[in-house]
Amino acid sequence: MIFYSSLFMAFLYFKIARVYKKEEKSNTNFLLQNILVAIAIGALLFYGFMQESWYIVLPVAYLFFIMASLMVSAVQLGIFINGKPFIKISHLYKIAPLFGMLISFADVYLWGI
Repeated sequence: MIFYSSLFMAFLYFKIARVYKKEEKSNTNFLLQNILVAIAIGALLFYGFMQESWYIVLPVAYLFFIMASLMVSAVQLGIFINGKPFIKISHLYKIAPLFGMLISFADVYLWGI
């Protein structure tokens, strides 16, 4: 279960990072964070293909990719309650490091390091 939840967070993280790169000014700290999270996600995918069947991991990964894209697109379009935005894209930028940290911790836990 930890593998699949961290896999979903990985797709959500990189969708947020892609939007950040398109809309905001480039930042070396964010670039370094993206590189570290990319290494963690690579290890996560390696773990997934070693421990799970590939014909289960690939469709689930595709489903998570679609879900993450739709979630971030919905936030970009705007979720409004009483005329005020409920979740802004800036909120997603603020929690992106948390997603990266959770992915890294899940990776360490799964590998048993």
